[in-house]
Amino acid sequence: MLSIDPKEISVPKLHGYLLSAVAPRPIAFASTVNADGDVNLSPFSFFNVFSANPPIAIFSPARRGRDNTTKHTYENVKEHPEVVINIVNHSIVQQMSLSSTEYANGVNEFEKAGLTMLKSDLIAPPRVAESPVQLECKVIEVKELGSNGGAGNLVICEVVRIHIKEEFLDSEGKLDTKKLDLVGRMGANWYVRASENALFEVAKPLTTLGIGVDKIPSDIRNSNILTGNNLGQLGNVESVPDETAVNEFRLIELSDVFQEFEDNAPKLEVELHKLAKQYLEEKNVEAAWKTLLAFNND
Repeated sequence: MLSIDPKEISVPKLHGYLLSAVAPRPIAFASTVNADGDVNLSPFSFFNVFSANPPIAIFSPARRGRDNTTKHTYENVKEHPEVVINIVNHSIVQQMSLSSTEYANGVNEFEKAGLTMLKSDLIAPPRVAESPVQLECKVIEVKELGSNGGAGNLVICEVVRIHIKEEFLDSEGKLDTKKLDLVGRMGANWYVRASENALFEVAKPLTTLGIGVDKIPSDIRNSNILTGNNLGQLGNVESVPDETAVNEFRLIELSDVFQEFEDNAPKLEVELHKLAKQYLEEKNVEAAWKTLLAFNND
């Protein structure tokens, strides 16, 4: 394993490792104004939300590594502590990227990128009309993390108004992840698109107490077929099926497998583990448990 002391490599190389490893990252498409009212629009992938009550978002326009200069966004929020964080989806990713060009101070990146300025309700910076979600924010604090090239500047913001395009809501009024089609920043020139096969669900163990991987029988836990993710799925149940349920499942769903390999126990175990893995991929954890326990009950 490669082990690195951050102090012993160049900032650009360190920057590359960090941005490639800590990914995908959401993008804060930040619109700001300076003291003269000139509009600036620029994307930052050092960004996330950190609180819901109060609603707090933080992004970081870092100092440039090559010459230690600061970004217009950083300078603007120091002069006028307001910002709109516009969320980026796939339909505007190319325009977002274009806006990151280092145009001269006072140049309006909305115009350069061909995006539409939309008046905000509570603050001066305009919103990106094409963005699916727009967060009007008051800047609470700007915390400088250093004075050398590559140092971050945390722009700590309180969200004071949220705008959501209704076309991205589901029937329950919640944001629909599939409709949003968001993009995330990876390392170098790479992005990721949160749509289609890139999306998957993982059941959150918030209201249940999973038995844990350590409580899974050793012959299942040490399977050569099941992965660590599969074991995590199995360990997330509160209890395993009882013997009656397992035997019924064996008679109805597994009889053909048991008949085919009735004289070859090792092969039977492998086939049952393969079948259980298929059930897990289909998110049918109960069927997977019954399949695995059927061998133990044999």
